[in-house]
Amino acid sequence: MTSSTGSWIGRPVRRREDPKYLRGEATYVADIALPRMAHLAIIRSSHGHAVLGSIDASRSLSMPGVVGVFGAADLSGRVWPLPANVVEGATVAPATHPPLATGRVRYAGEPVAVVVAETMEAALDAAAEVEVGYEPLPAVVDPQDALRAEVRVHDAIPDNVLLRWTRTGGDVPGAFASAAHLVRQSFRIPRLAAAPIEVRGAVAAYDPGADLLTVWCSMQDPHRPLAHLSRALGRPEDRIRVIVPDVGGAFGSKGSLPTEIAVLAHLACELRRPIRWIEDRRDNLLGSYQGRGMDADVEMALDRGGRILAIRARLLADLGAYLLPSTPIPPITTAMLLAGTYAIPNAQVEVIGVATNKVPTGPYRGAGRPEAGYLVERMVDLAARELALDPVELRRRNVIPPDRFPYTTPLGFKYDSGNYRAALDRACAMIGYDSARREQRDARAAGRLRGVGVALYVERAGSGLWESAAVSVTPGGRVIVRTGSSSHGQGHETTFAQIAAELLRVDLGDVKVEHGDSAIVPRGVGTFGSRSTAIGGSALVVTLEKIKTKASMIAAHLLEAAAEDMEWDGDGLHVRGAPQRSVTLRDVAAAAYQPGRLPRSIEMGLQATGVFALPGPVFPFGAYAAVVEIDADTGATRVLKLAAVDDAGRVVNPLLAEGQVIGATVQGLGQAFSESVVYAEDGQPLTASFMDYALLRAGDAPAVRSELLETLSPLNPLGAKGIGEAGTIAAPAAVANAVMDALGPLGIRHVDFPFTPPRIWEVIRSAKHA
Repeated sequence: MTSSTGSWIGRPVRRREDPKYLRGEATYVADIALPRMAHLAIIRSSHGHAVLGSIDASRSLSMPGVVGVFGAADLSGRVWPLPANVVEGATVAPATHPPLATGRVRYAGEPVAVVVAETMEAALDAAAEVEVGYEPLPAVVDPQDALRAEVRVHDAIPDNVLLRWTRTGGDVPGAFASAAHLVRQSFRIPRLAAAPIEVRGAVAAYDPGADLLTVWCSMQDPHRPLAHLSRALGRPEDRIRVIVPDVGGAFGSKGSLPTEIAVLAHLACELRRPIRWIEDRRDNLLGSYQGRGMDADVEMALDRGGRILAIRARLLADLGAYLLPSTPIPPITTAMLLAGTYAIPNAQVEVIGVATNKVPTGPYRGAGRPEAGYLVERMVDLAARELALDPVELRRRNVIPPDRFPYTTPLGFKYDSGNYRAALDRACAMIGYDSARREQRDARAAGRLRGVGVALYVERAGSGLWESAAVSVTPGGRVIVRTGSSSHGQGHETTFAQIAAELLRVDLGDVKVEHGDSAIVPRGVGTFGSRSTAIGGSALVVTLEKIKTKASMIAAHLLEAAAEDMEWDGDGLHVRGAPQRSVTLRDVAAAAYQPGRLPRSIEMGLQATGVFALPGPVFPFGAYAAVVEIDADTGATRVLKLAAVDDAGRVVNPLLAEGQVIGATVQGLGQAFSESVVYAEDGQPLTASFMDYALLRAGDAPAVRSELLETLSPLNPLGAKGIGEAGTIAAPAAVANAVMDALGPLGIRHVDFPFTPPRIWEVIRSAKHA
């Protein structure tokens, strides 16, 4: 595919899936009710670190409706923990998360036992009566303290280090030795909670006659839960069916299988009856893996002219008490992206992931990319301050020029395509950068704290590198698309239908998209990491081309012409040079299912499957710019302007892409201004409800001006890249630079997230009294 001039790709079509949500007709896991269905409640540790003693369930077992109470001993040899994913070059300690705690609990909220009862109310009442013995131990919650290892989270890991990874490219010591300017800064990036509207949950049912376990779960795709359940239960994958119904948000937090679902599935098989588990909000904030959580020491070397010579960093990642399958990935992604959009010839990064008495970490929207974008963009602003240069000018001097793509960074990523300066210039134009600086000078003269900030970003997309699709055209001409990508808010049912309608020249209403059921869709990888359009969409293109090839053969037979002479148009297929000799796709499909109308060389039916594999990741990019003003008396920050320029390659649906940008940007602003998971020194979470974990409200979100550029990727037939995480990467960095720019006249160099009014008020007060 070489252009987006067709009738569907590039069109801002409204989401076809929305009406059922607006009418309340969606089906979530909590809506699934099966005959004889029991309910499961989790008993979670009330301690951050303790020796686990006896579990007395005698009172619970005597309560009406209780089916059973189960602990780790009941699962021994039947449910196994999942190993961490293998990451090239990483050393990973053996610290897998047990299905239920055994011997010791290592974070408040860790599952200790479960209750199964006839109703959810009975299960919760019985869980409250289970008496668990604990011998409290000292806890460690600060990653710097964890590295000192005065408290060991695991006896077999004396230094508390769960992950090590290092990489060097170029002559870093030489670059720093020859530099005219050195810039150093330490950063602390807090943990965040994904906080989807729909919490986690699952229903498991076992059919002993067919020896088939069926699990309905609120996850991001059916493929990873299927593989994880097979591993955890020791059950062949063909004896498991995973169905992902409608999902009320995930943001990365529903990628790895929760240990609770593995326990649920095992008990459904053991008890020979369906069981449902739906957590509440407190359980979600306690037990669902969290994102971010990193301390970083970063240095940058520059020459006299402001050219960046080198960057080096030590990243200390707070991984929590255990390693889930995806826990090692985000901090290494951060490390790999620390060269950002800049032509930095030398780089060195060390990643150390430590165990703390907290819930484990995992991917949260951006999954390492926001950390990298924030670190490198803050360092560029600090360098501009050191050199007394305009921060936009310093960026212009250092961005990778368009004629150097594909570009390999010193840390090993090969950027496929880009035009970073164009994005930067457009973002500056959208906020009126020069006039914003003049207005800032006037504001400062009047004693007001106004700041202007910009941030570039580049991200890795296309994780997993392959995806599958299947397409069938019914005898009536209806197109059925089955994709390994699974939607949980992205709009696949619209976007993928647009791709199919474009290539087959049919109406959008003639296309149906199916996903989320492992028994129906082809085996695939799933939806995460901004991969769906670039890889899943490309797999669909590959499959549709097979359909077109076969359709051309059938049409040629019907029209008594050569297949190579067939051409597609808005009405179907015709013979080249003779448009009156034509057939519709419906005519072709009808003939395809009538063996007597086809030669023996053409197999009956009109269906195909296809797989597309990327040769390497794709790299979306963009630039964000912000203008803020801070009330010095209260510390409150107001965002006056916010511009988002994103380049995701070819955009299939600009309306949906802009929705992704705005949603991600608001999440990024939540990180910047209000969100932070906080633990007490004994490991008790202090942000276990929305009274304490502060999400942005609608009134807190500023207007976002969004524009899309298109620099096509050469690595896939759509030229697509991805856009689902853009705002979470660049918005926090742009706002951080704006806030620090506003505080600059007070001599304030750096403040860590979140920029809450009390925190900003305190640094202003301290600066004025210094």
